[in-house]
Parts: sequence; structure tokens; C-alpha cells
Amino acid sequence: MTISNTPTGDAPAPGAAVVDPAAADADPAVRQELARLRDSIDNIDAAVVHMLAERFKATQQVGHLKARHQLPPADPAREARQIERLRTLAENAKLDPAFAEKFLNFIIGEVIRHHERIAEDTAAPTGD
Repeated sequence: MTISNTPTGDAPAPGAAVVDPAAADADPAVRQELARLRDSIDNIDAAVVHMLAERFKATQQVGHLKARHQLPPADPAREARQIERLRTLAENAKLDPAFAEKFLNFIIGEVIRHHERIAEDTAAPTGD
């Protein structure tokens, strides 16, 4: 559990001090190292979100291209190649390949839903 300086106890504002009760009594050097590591984690999380946003911008463009040319929203052969590629990357990075596969499958599922929606919107009558 964390305690924040926000009045409602909800998620703290960016940059707000958050005290981990378990670490409150720790040596100041330990608290400082914990804060440094958490700042690094926060930076990585922000980078992941921005990278995902960029990825989805690209996949939206793919979805529009597929819709204009009446291509199917899913490409199982490419998806299988991407999963295998990501599993290899994960192994090389010492990350659990099963976790990496689950993560990519989640993203692929979301991309396919976007492509289906784009295809439906593209095929929908304009109502002239």
C-alpha cells in the first residue's frame, strides 16, 4: 500500500511524493536507492506507453490501407511470424518468452479489433 499526498487518496499527481509505509523506517540510503529505482521504472513505463501509442498509430494506417483494398483485418501468417520473432527477442533479453507472447497476443487482438472497426466504417454507407 502507498500513501499519497492527494486529498482523496487516489492516484498521486505526477511528481507527487509517495511514501511506502514499509520503507518509511528504512535507512535513508535505502530510501534514496528505492526512489532512484522507482524513478527509473516510472520513466520506462512512460516510454512503453509512448512506444505503444506510436505502434498503434502505425497499425491504424495499416488498417486504413487494408480497408481501402478490402484486405482481411487479420493476417495469421504474419502474426505467427511476429510471435516467434518476439519470443526469440524475449529469450535473448532474458525475458520470459511466454509472457512476451501473451503481451503480443493482447496487442494483436486489439489491433485486429481496430482493423475490423475501420473496415466496417469504410464499408458503411454514407447516407447520401
